[in-house]
Amino acid sequence: MSASRLETITLGGGCFWCLEAVYLRVDGVEAVESGYSNGHVAAPSYEQVCGGDTGHAEVVRINFDAQRISLRELLAIFFVVHDPTTLNRQGNDVGTQYRSGIYFENPQQEAIARDVIAELASSGAANRPVVTEVLPLANYSRAEAYHQRYFEQHPDQGYCAYVVAPKVEKFRRTFAARVRPAG
Repeated sequence: MSASRLETITLGGGCFWCLEAVYLRVDGVEAVESGYSNGHVAAPSYEQVCGGDTGHAEVVRINFDAQRISLRELLAIFFVVHDPTTLNRQGNDVGTQYRSGIYFENPQQEAIARDVIAELASSGAANRPVVTEVLPLANYSRAEAYHQRYFEQHPDQGYCAYVVAPKVEKFRRTFAARVRPAG
């Protein structure tokens, strides 16, 4: 049995509750943390980020076993569960904090991200231009404790029931072979 090869990638695709709920269910993902990145304020609060003045995106940091799931596969999921063609918005969530972004930690991750976006754009799968930014991870901070595993703690809350749950279900349907086994 081969040893795991842990890597980390940080993704922004709207509200971090949605991406966290999806990636916690992906086989090969070891940990997911909601946070803020690529802004200009050190360790901002949720209220500051929502105010739109810090420049941060709501993101999830994903630790994954590259022997079990590739970055390319993680990005395929990313581009199905959010809309990479809307600038600074996902559905009714509007603001720069909801932008689509891939925040890489090394040149290999950047190359893969740019390749996947080029393939998506040339395939015609995205009916409009892809606006996902690809930048080095900068100024990351963990979100407040009450944001971690939010969907698991509040599945019946309105936003979770009507926005997060359908994204989780879309992941389960589209990537059935990638759903983490129960247990």
